[in-house]
Amino acid sequence: MIRHVIKRLPIDTGVSGWEAISGRAFPVMALERDILADWLIVGAGFAGLSAARRLSQARPGDKIVVLDAGELAKGPAGRNSGFMIDVPHNLSSGEYSVAGEAATKDEIRQNRLAISFASEVAAEYGLSKEVFDPAGKVNAAASARGLALNDNYRKSLEKIGEEHSVFDADHMREMTGSRYYLGGLYTPGAVMIQPAGYIRGLAHGLSSKVVIHENSPVLELSREGGSWKAKTPRGSVSSPKVILGVNGHIESFGHFRGRLMHIFTYASMTSAFSQNEFGGDVTGVDRWALLPADPMGATVRKISKDGLSRIVVRTRFTYDPSLKVSEKRVAGIAAEQRRSFDARFPELKSLPMEYSWAGALCLSRNHVPAFGEVEEGLFSACCENGLGTVKSTLAGMMAADLATGAASSELDTYKNQPEPTRLPPEPIAWLGVNSVIRLQELRAGREG
Repeated sequence: MIRHVIKRLPIDTGVSGWEAISGRAFPVMALERDILADWLIVGAGFAGLSAARRLSQARPGDKIVVLDAGELAKGPAGRNSGFMIDVPHNLSSGEYSVAGEAATKDEIRQNRLAISFASEVAAEYGLSKEVFDPAGKVNAAASARGLALNDNYRKSLEKIGEEHSVFDADHMREMTGSRYYLGGLYTPGAVMIQPAGYIRGLAHGLSSKVVIHENSPVLELSREGGSWKAKTPRGSVSSPKVILGVNGHIESFGHFRGRLMHIFTYASMTSAFSQNEFGGDVTGVDRWALLPADPMGATVRKISKDGLSRIVVRTRFTYDPSLKVSEKRVAGIAAEQRRSFDARFPELKSLPMEYSWAGALCLSRNHVPAFGEVEEGLFSACCENGLGTVKSTLAGMMAADLATGAASSELDTYKNQPEPTRLPPEPIAWLGVNSVIRLQELRAGREG
């Protein structure tokens, strides 16, 4: 008998603005009894729900059950910046694109496969433009160094024939209303999503084919007699095959221990405001999405609906192997984000931040996923390497294909990767990773 006792459950600090402003069209249903299923998926984020949809397409007659420790979109899936990016986006280096030409093309092809999958979700389930908007994104530069980083990125995109446009300071001012930026690099293939709205829309669309139980954390996962059994506080699910879409919490299930970096990033969202509230067009067009030219800088988005807008700013990273952060830290970083926001929009200093939150992501040192059949009938679709919307969607798709025996060249490429390399022991890893993060954040300067 194989038995894994899960002693560490997800802890989400702060209220995500994305989740707070999104609605849901179905009630929360916890698991209250013992049931049987053909497939069990643990985790109702991008990986888990993508795996569920893929399975429902490949095995329409099978019973598919999804368990989540919390409520849909209240966890990490509803706490990111909402960029579904097709071109390279490596957060673990000083620049986004560091791989060779062949590897970069492979990554772009895989990212676009996931975006195509998400586009089908949006079309089939009727997601609005506020939830799923194929508008592209801009790498915004606020310093001479930022402009140089954008130019390096432009050259790498040009070399492989990727479409892009260079924006000057006037264009950035017209788009955002801010005089803070000196230039930008636009790429058209990114999709901007309202992450909580997307997750809830996907779950609602799957509701006729998949059973989703929320507030049902797996406390024990054991295998005996050819079947896995997941025990929750008030029930259990027995199934011959299980897919884990739990990102960094895969370590809590006994796999990839000492190989994953647990990183938290932080965001704040303003209260809603109208375009004429501050006496002029100080925030530009209705919607825009900026990544920093330096990966360690500030991500900024403006969203609008029904004549009201909000701005989201995301800054700072911390390494926390405990997989939890304090309310005090979120509040402290929110104060830093206030200063970053005010520098970009001095006319909006009276506009309050309504929500501030932390969100967990997972990286490996060698920038590979924690993927594969880790035990008989147990599959991992984890470690999104800082681009959870796309990489986790892809991991869920590939895990479903692997588990069902579906053959494809994309699966062959995806599974033919090394496993995550080991980290140094603690506290060396904690000191080293946080020191590197802080140095890179300081180097980002005005981009932060």
